[in-house]
Amino acid sequence: MDAVDRDLEKAETEASPERFPTQQPDERFGPTGTDSSSSSDAADRVQRVIGASVPRQPSEFERHPTELRRQSTLRTVHAGTVGKSKDNVTSRRDSGKPLLAFGGGKPFPLPLPEREEYVVEFDGPNDPLHAQNWPMLKKVSTGSMLAFTTFVAAWGSSIFSPTIDATSKRFHVSPEVATLGLSLFVMGFATGPVLWAPLSELKGRKMPLVISMFGFSIFEIAVATAKDLQTVLLCRFFAGFFGACPLAVVAAVFADMFNNSQRGLAITVFAITVFAGPLMAPFVGGFITESYLGWRWAEYITSFMGFLGFGLNVLFFQETYPPIILVEKAAELRRRTKNWGIHAKQEEIEVDFRELITENFTRPLRLLVTEPIVLLLSLYVAFLYGILYGLLTGYPIAFEEIRGWNAGVGGLPYFGLLIGIAIAGGYMILIQPAYEKKLKANNDVNVPEWRLPPIMYGGVSFAIGLFWFGWTGYKKDIHWLAPTFSGFATGFGFLTIFLQSLNYLVDAYLVFAASAIAANTIVRSAMASIFPLFATYMFDGMGLQWACTMLGCIAALFVPVPIIFYLYGAKIRARSKFAPTPPEQHKASINGSSSDEP
Repeated sequence: MDAVDRDLEKAETEASPERFPTQQPDERFGPTGTDSSSSSDAADRVQRVIGASVPRQPSEFERHPTELRRQSTLRTVHAGTVGKSKDNVTSRRDSGKPLLAFGGGKPFPLPLPEREEYVVEFDGPNDPLHAQNWPMLKKVSTGSMLAFTTFVAAWGSSIFSPTIDATSKRFHVSPEVATLGLSLFVMGFATGPVLWAPLSELKGRKMPLVISMFGFSIFEIAVATAKDLQTVLLCRFFAGFFGACPLAVVAAVFADMFNNSQRGLAITVFAITVFAGPLMAPFVGGFITESYLGWRWAEYITSFMGFLGFGLNVLFFQETYPPIILVEKAAELRRRTKNWGIHAKQEEIEVDFRELITENFTRPLRLLVTEPIVLLLSLYVAFLYGILYGLLTGYPIAFEEIRGWNAGVGGLPYFGLLIGIAIAGGYMILIQPAYEKKLKANNDVNVPEWRLPPIMYGGVSFAIGLFWFGWTGYKKDIHWLAPTFSGFATGFGFLTIFLQSLNYLVDAYLVFAASAIAANTIVRSAMASIFPLFATYMFDGMGLQWACTMLGCIAALFVPVPIIFYLYGAKIRARSKFAPTPPEQHKASINGSSSDEP
C-alpha cells in the first residue's frame, strides 16, 4: 500500500462520525468572532500553531462526503501526475551526486515535521474558492466566455472552405491542392491536444487557453497576409494547433465548475459551439468572399474574433482547476504567515522533461490504446466529425454545382443542420430532469452509462439523415427543401452522439477528463482532416446518392456501440487503470441497465 492508498484509507476511516467526536473550536486561535488584533499577531499565532505540529482530530469538514470525494480526486490526480513520486526520475538522477554543503558555515537544520501537516486543503465542501461553489452568475459568465472561445476555434476550421476557389485562382493551383488549407487546420486540431490537455492538468486551465488563443489569432493574421500558398498552408496548420486547446480543455473546465446534475447542460453548450462554428462559417465566408472584401478578410475577421476571445480570457477568466487553486491559496498563506513550509500537493511535483513526455504528454495516446471505451467512442465520433467536414464538400455539390447557387446562398442550407442541432439541444434540456431524478435516487452518485441512451437514438437519426440527403440532393428537379430538411435528422444525430459521448468520457474519466477528451479530439480531428481530401472524388465518382448510402451504412454499423457500453460499460471500467468504478456505481449500473431513463 503506497502513501496515496494510506491517505484514502485514512479519509474513509474519518468518514464515520460515530467513531470520532465532533472537534471543538481550538482555543489557541482565540474567539471565532471579529477581534481587533493586528494581522501580524494573527499571522504569529498561525505560525506558532502550524509550527507546533500538534496532532489534531479530523474536523466536520474533513468528514463531509463531498470533501472526502474531492480529497480523493485530488490525491488521485496527484498520483497520476508526472514528478509526484519521491522516487521520480529527478531523484534517481541526483541520488549518485554528493550532497552539497549548506553554506555559510551553517549545519543542516533539523528535519521538518511530517510534510502532510503543511499541505493546504479546501475549507470544507462549501469553500468559495472551489469553482463548484462559485455563484451561478459567475459560472454562467465564465461558461459563456469559454463557449465563445470554442466557437471561434471551431469557426476558424471551416472559414477557409468557401475561399478555396478564390485561393486556388490567386496562387494558381488546383482546388484539390488549396483544400489542404482546410485539412491541415483540422490536422492541427488532431496534434494540439497532445500538448494542451496534459499541460492543463499540470499547470491549470487558464495558461494554455490564454497562450493558445493568442497563437491562433496571430497565425490567422499570417494567413490573411500570406504572399504564397506554402505560407497559407503552414499558418493554417499552426492556427489549428493552437485552436485545438479550447476543444480539448473547455469541457474539462465545465467539469471543474459544475457538479453531476449541472454538468450535462454545461457540456451541451460546449458541444453546440463545436458544431455551430464549422456550420455557420461557410455561408458567412461565402458572402465575404463574393463581396468586394475578398477571401483575405474572411481570415482577418477570424483573427479579430480570436483576439477578442484572448482578451476575455486574460481579463476575466479565473482558474478553475482545483490543484492550481490550492497552489494559489498556499502562495498567499506563505506570504501572509511567513511560514514557508505551507504548500499545495501540486507543488511537490518535480517536473522532469523525460518523465513529462513519457507520462503526461503520452497519456491521451495511452488512453486510446488501453481503454476500449475511449477507443470505440473516439472512432464513432471521428466518423461523425469526418462526415461534418465531408459535408462541407457535399453541400456545395448539392446546392452550388447541381442547383447553380453561388457560394453565399449555397451556404444557407447549413441552417438545416443548425436547426437539427438546436432540436437536439432542446431534447437534452428536456431529459435533464429525469437524469437529475435518477441521480438523486442514487445518493448523487452518477453512473456514466446513464448518458448513453441519447447516443442510441442519435445514431439511428444520423444514419437516416445521410440516406435522406443523398437521395434528395442528387437531382436538380427535387425541391431544395428536401435535402435541406435532411439536416434536421443529421444535425440531431451530430449533437446527441457527440455531446453524450463527451459526457460519458467526462463522467467515466473525471480525474483525467482533459486527457480523455484530448484522445477523442486527436482521433476525430485526424479523420476530419482526411475527409475533405477525398470527399470530392468520392461524391463525383460514386454520385451523391450512392456515396451517402455507403456512409449511411457505416453509420448504421456504429449504432450498437453505445448499446454494448450501456450493458457492459461498468464491467469494462472496473478493470480500467484510469477510470476505477466505485461499488455504488457498479451496483447502480446493474440495477439501471434495463431502464430507459437517460
